[in-house]
This record gives sequence, C-alpha cells and structure tokens, in this order.
Amino acid sequence: MITPEDLYLFDQGSHGRLYEQLGAHPVDGGVRFGVWAPEAAAVSVVGPWNQWIPGRDPLERAHGSDLWSGMVPRLATGERYKLHIEGRTGYRVDKADPFAFAAEPAPATASIVTSLDHAWGDAAWMRGRARVNADDAPIAIYEVHLGSWLRDPADPARLLSYGELAPRLAEHATTLGFSHVELLPVMEHPFYGSWGYQTTGYFAATARYGSPADLMALIDLLHREGIAVILDWVPSHFPDNEHGLVYFDGSHAYEHADPRRRLHPEWDSMLFNYDRPQVRSFLLSSALFWLDRYHADGLRVDGVASMLHLDYARGDDYVRNIHGGNEDLGAIQLLRTLNTAVAREHPGAITIAEESTEWPGVTADVAQGGLGFGMKWDMGWMHDTLNYFQTPIAERGEHHGKLTFRGIYAYTERFLLPLSHDEVVHGKRSLLDRMPGDAWQRLANLRLLFAWMYAQPGKKLLFMGGEFGQLREWDHDRSLDWHLVDDPAHAGIGALLHDLNRLLRELPALHARDFDPGGFRWLDADDSANATASLLRAAPNGDTLVAAFNFTAAPRHGHRIGLPRPGGWRERLNTDAAEYGGSGVGNAGGVMSEPVPWQGCDQSAVVTLPPLGAVWLAGR
Repeated sequence: MITPEDLYLFDQGSHGRLYEQLGAHPVDGGVRFGVWAPEAAAVSVVGPWNQWIPGRDPLERAHGSDLWSGMVPRLATGERYKLHIEGRTGYRVDKADPFAFAAEPAPATASIVTSLDHAWGDAAWMRGRARVNADDAPIAIYEVHLGSWLRDPADPARLLSYGELAPRLAEHATTLGFSHVELLPVMEHPFYGSWGYQTTGYFAATARYGSPADLMALIDLLHREGIAVILDWVPSHFPDNEHGLVYFDGSHAYEHADPRRRLHPEWDSMLFNYDRPQVRSFLLSSALFWLDRYHADGLRVDGVASMLHLDYARGDDYVRNIHGGNEDLGAIQLLRTLNTAVAREHPGAITIAEESTEWPGVTADVAQGGLGFGMKWDMGWMHDTLNYFQTPIAERGEHHGKLTFRGIYAYTERFLLPLSHDEVVHGKRSLLDRMPGDAWQRLANLRLLFAWMYAQPGKKLLFMGGEFGQLREWDHDRSLDWHLVDDPAHAGIGALLHDLNRLLRELPALHARDFDPGGFRWLDADDSANATASLLRAAPNGDTLVAAFNFTAAPRHGHRIGLPRPGGWRERLNTDAAEYGGSGVGNAGGVMSEPVPWQGCDQSAVVTLPPLGAVWLAGR
C-alpha cells in the first residue's frame, strides 16, 4: 500500500523503490495497481476481463495525492491491461503502465501482469562481485546486442530467446576470457531499430526474447560462469509513442512543458524534466530496479553529456538555468542521487557514464562535488585512436600525436576504453574494414589495435564481432558473420583476444593501477619518424610490463628499448605470431638486458619489432 512516507520520498525525488508500490502487483484476491497521474481527472484499468471499457475498474487518489491506486479482483499473472486516463480537459487515452514488469511483444502495446519470481543460484557470485568491479580488477567488457549477436541459421529472421542465447553467450564470453558482458538495452522498446535506446518500459524486460524470468535466468547463468553483467540504461530521453510516457495524463508529466526544452535535437525524442522531483524518483527507481531484481552488476548510463548540458546540440538557442548557465541542475541532482544510492545499497555494483565532454568530476565522489560514477567512457581516446589506425600506413608519422594525446588527461577520470557499437554502424564500417592496406595488413592492423588498447591504462570494452574481425558493419537485422570463425586468419583474431584477456588477468601491471599515474610511463612517445611507440606498465608488487609497437608495414630490426631492471625479459605477447595469423617475426621468445642506459632506464635491449605488430616483454 502507498504510505505517507512513500508520498514524501516521491515528492522529494529520492524514492528508489516506487516499483514496489506502483505498477501491477498480484495479491490475495486480485491485482493491486498504482500509477502517477498528477493532472488526471480519472484513471481506470482496462483489459479483456472488462472488454477494455473505461470506468469499470477505477483507481482512486491515494491520500488525496497524485498517486492513484486500487485493486481489481479476480485477476492473475499473465493478464493484459492498460491504464485508461481521462484528463481534465477532455483528453482520453489508453496508456501502457509506466511501472509494468512486462509488456506484449511489439507491435502490440499492452502491459502484462507479471511475477518477478526466480530461484537465483548466484549467491556466491553476489557475495564476491565487488572484487570483479574493483578499480584494480582486470576488466574486459564484451558489448552485445542480443537480437543480432546470433540468430537461428534455419530461420535468420527469428530472434533467439534469452534461454537459447544464454548458454551460447556464456560459453563464448568465458572462452575468450571476458570478465563482463554488457547488454544493449533490454528494457521494452517499441522500435527494434532503436536497439533499445528508445525505451518505453523502464521496468519491463523486452518481450522480444522472452519473459522477465528468462532474462533473469540468462544473467544467473552468466554469474555462475563467472561473468559480470552490465545493462545499458537510458535516462536521457524517451520516444513519443502514444502508449508511452509522453503527454501521459493530458499534461507534460514526464517531459518538459516548455517546448524549447521538450525535444531532443539529435534523437527527435522527448527529454525528461529532471527539475521535477517525481520524475527523478521514477528514474531512480528504474535504475535500482535492475540492480535489485535482475542482479545486474552495473549500469552503463547512456547520453550523460546530453543530460548535463542544456545547450547540448542546440548552439546558443537554449534555455539557461536559474543562474544563467548551461548546466541542467535537475539532471546533476538525479545523477548524484543515483550514484549515491547505488554505492549505498549495492556496493558491489558499478555505474559507467557515456559522457563525451570535458565535464569535470564525472567519476569524482559526490562528497567532493563530483557526479559519483565508477567509470567514464573515454570517447576522445576512441575517436583519436580509430582515426589514427584508419590513416594510410605510409602517412602515420604525421599523425603520431593522436596516439599519445591521451597522456595529457588519462588520469583526470577513471576511464574505460570503448570500441563500441557506435563505431561500427551508420556507414562507419567494421573495425577490420576501416583498417588500411591489403588483406594481411588489415588483419595485422586490427591485432595491433587490440594490443594497443590492452596496453593502455583504463578498463576495456569491445563490441561483438570485433573478436573475429567482422568484415561488414553491424546490421541489427542480421546475425554476426559467425562463418568467419572458421577462416584461420579471422580465428587468429579470437586467439589473440583470448591471450590478451588471459594476460590482462595474469599480469597485475596491466590492471592493478589503471587509475593511478604511478603505474604508467612512456618510454618513447615521440618516434613519429619511424611510427613506433613504447611504454611501461607497473604494479604495486613490482610486476612490470614493457610494450613496444610498430605502426608501419616494415619490421624494425635493431630497435633499442629501455628496461627498468637487468636480466632476462620474456616475450609474453607478439601480435605477429603465426598462431594469430602473423608472419612470425619476433625475438625468439625473449631478450637479455644490457647495461646501456636508454629512455630513462639503466638497462635496455635491442629488439625486433614485427610489421604492424606489438611486442610485450615481462621480467623473468
């Protein structure tokens, strides 16, 4: 039942469990319903049992508030329903329940009374997952769109279910050694082509792949296989479908009433009114819901830059805040409240911001004036790096700064390095197809790109298909081209990623100080003439890795690199190894240091850098 405390927290913008009071909840004798409709004159529940006739099963204002509630007798789990809203000015509409736990498969739009019962088997995982998400953990995220990761070979138009995908996805992620799987939004969305980013069901797992229990079983299985699960979550905008949140009760309850702030200029969708505390409570409850009930290990928050900036994609034509600035003060309050609540109530979980500007303190603690996120996508690194790797091989020396510029800001936030879905769609082409050169050079470039990413400080993310060198760009209406895995050249990419993830786990130098500048230094960042670079990663326990890179197609013989200590140095990785599809140029498994000072080190060694290749050396 809705209590006075619920009303107080709701109106303060700090209610994180609204889904327990609102929505549809089976109880003895029927189903209890609740909804927020501040400007409605009447609200009733309609469905097959009452021939969808408004008024037969009315709801009442709870304690005279803007929350409506009531019980409909003799209903059970599985029943379809909508909320009939009558506005004060003659507005009439049937709406899907904003707090529904399930919905009909699109294009149908009714909500479904659903139980969220699941016999979880991941208790051990949940007790220890904080270790997996820690700042010093080896984090490598596999980003997946379920509808196009894999389809039925006998019927490519059919989407596989959560249950069909679960064992295949778990096996694939564990075989490659990824620590996390990130799912593009699995919240209900009417338009499949939005990939889930035009959300209508903020508490409903999309029915395209099955029931809520089926999604829970998928997450449960990943947990039992040792894989953390991050869910994409979209509080930045919502679509204007009539059955959804827009003009919900004959007023602009969720979106801005001011037309200058109502539409997102890039996505042609509605902007949440974060200044309204009830909207903040709705979004806070949605975020916590996926952590509470689906055991998600983290949320990747989409479009944070557009939330923070009132002038996002608007130029000078925007409504300023009360202080005359361009900051959305309501959005800042929401994000700080969210991250504080996650840290307090789910200390093992993580939040990740997709934030593309220079907003200060995205990952700083809220108590220090920050937003409180656990990590932030390094969009600058992604764009600079891909731009460099697309450059014709012979011209790379002129663009060397794109490789090294990140060093200026690498420790201003806790960064995650993404090679995401956004970079392999809309005409950008696949990662492999963006690489210059002949067929062999393109594959070598892709291997070099992955080794470069894994050697940099920061956690890692790779979108599906990159692990075997998908040739065509991502198409959400088709499965990945899994037949390429049988091609030895493409299989070599997967073998390399397996070893990169293994080394990421095995070598503390590669993960223990990702957010600590003491764990990284350049050995040579300025060799633009030869298009080479070398760097050093170090762990608190003294574990050290030296990595050298050759961005040209000619091998570099007699290339001297500095080493931090004397003795033998084992070649732990060579992207030109034959098992990866390379030419086999290398250092016969390792080198011995010499007492020749070089690159700020007392010791050094002469190495061979393979063509379009990387060599990693670790002290024996």
